[in-house]
Amino acid sequence: MNDRILITGSAGFIGSHLAAELLKSGCHVAGIDSLNDYYPVAIKQARLKELEQYKDRFVQHNVDLCDRDRLDQIFTEFEPRYICNLAAQAGVRYSLKNPSAYQKSNLEGFLNLLECCRKFDIERLVYASSSSVYGGNERLPFSESDRVDTPISLYAATKKANELLAHSYSHLFDIQTVGLRFFTVYGPWGRPDMAMWIFAEKILNDDPIPVFNNGNMQRDFTYIDDIVNGTVNAIFGEELGRYSIFNLGNHRSEQLKEMIVELEQALGKKATCEYLPIQPGDVQATFADISRAQASLGFTPKTPISEGIPRFCRWYLDHPDLARVAREWRKNEQ
Repeated sequence: MNDRILITGSAGFIGSHLAAELLKSGCHVAGIDSLNDYYPVAIKQARLKELEQYKDRFVQHNVDLCDRDRLDQIFTEFEPRYICNLAAQAGVRYSLKNPSAYQKSNLEGFLNLLECCRKFDIERLVYASSSSVYGGNERLPFSESDRVDTPISLYAATKKANELLAHSYSHLFDIQTVGLRFFTVYGPWGRPDMAMWIFAEKILNDDPIPVFNNGNMQRDFTYIDDIVNGTVNAIFGEELGRYSIFNLGNHRSEQLKEMIVELEQALGKKATCEYLPIQPGDVQATFADISRAQASLGFTPKTPISEGIPRFCRWYLDHPDLARVAREWRKNEQ
């Protein structure tokens, strides 16, 4: 396989894993990432260092998606066939503090990419949406046919806006777009602002874990390798529609308490839990109906949390330098 693929968010959690998988298969990959400081840049740089072994087929551009001139230059030079947009300002709670970051990255940046797809005749745009678009939907599991017009966070609203923008460009300019609604992705090289990393850190340091909604939270925890496999199939899958949306989840909704138990077992320490009310923008439960992705993408998640969480914990324990960087960053944020 020698396709040319451009990945935005290439220094991110999912983006770096996807880049590695595509490079292993022989693809040429160009990465774009602004390397912003939403969480420690050192973690992003460490992910990119893992890709240096493929430097003959990988080029990294530290560029903001709002820089349209640089985007045009990269597209002209690299001539990608496929685009996978994984760049975004992430985080539900952070959107309450810094809404403009979401407008710039998730809306303006995405629009710039759509314009590049239009200008450079890209074969397919695959982009990250989110399970958060389902908002306060109480019918489980979440299906792509459910209404998603009542987001309860700004982050979710921007992701729904991405789907609408993609639909209009597909219709107006015949651009094939595939949106992927990711469900709580975790695993090695994960994000330090997410629960898996935060809980592991606090357990090991004998700090209390903040457990929101008094522990009555359910999440469809999805291991990174399964997400990457689904995303690769979305890039290369045949007989997809001009405009498609797919859930990529583990098709299991598990109590947050179960995740904590798995962490305790993998780390060999008991957790101290501090039970708190649900936070603004949070949803009580997520659960993916993946029948559409199974039928069209051959998507079959294989990793239960009983396997995935120990893998994450082994990675975490093997990278004390990154754990230390994240811990120091968290102290400064408080």
